[in-house]
Amino acid sequence: MSEHRYRLAVIVGSTRERRFAPVIANWFTRHAESHAHIDVDVIDLDTIRPYELRHGSEEFGSYAKRVDEADAFVVITPEYNHSFPAPLKHAIDLLHPQWQAKPVGFVSYGGISGGLRAVEQLRLVFAELHATTVRETVSLPFAGNLFDDAGRLHDPAPVAQAADALLRQLTWWAVALREARTARPYGA
Repeated sequence: MSEHRYRLAVIVGSTRERRFAPVIANWFTRHAESHAHIDVDVIDLDTIRPYELRHGSEEFGSYAKRVDEADAFVVITPEYNHSFPAPLKHAIDLLHPQWQAKPVGFVSYGGISGGLRAVEQLRLVFAELHATTVRETVSLPFAGNLFDDAGRLHDPAPVAQAADALLRQLTWWAVALREARTARPYGA
């Protein structure tokens, strides 16, 4: 299984005050870390502050390196006004080759749609960056009602099943695309 080990960057896309993203990110990170072949790196945009990053700065270099070193990504995004947060778009747009030929999955949350309208728009953004989005998603409608005060899911089975399906797809793509990038660098 060691040849299938890979680095998964979990990008927490909300920076709003009183955001619910940490609850979901903590749950998903724990779940992903339970898979022995996945090394998780959480990139919280509230900490990164993408609008404050300047090309050439140490902080920019650190962010770019973490994205570059990832073999796959899971973007945790809320849905705001039928779309995704502006800081998330800015963080994505800061980089280009670091996203190429890598798979991206989504964990979304929001109202009745569970954030799926934000995910559909993000698929277009990542396609332009030559990233591969996977079909399986974890969608959490009315997410605040799904977790208790300690951040545990009231009914973890269906959400864990969706997360496992997402991680299976990401694993296949992460390993396959890493092997392809090693054999022949993307764009060569």
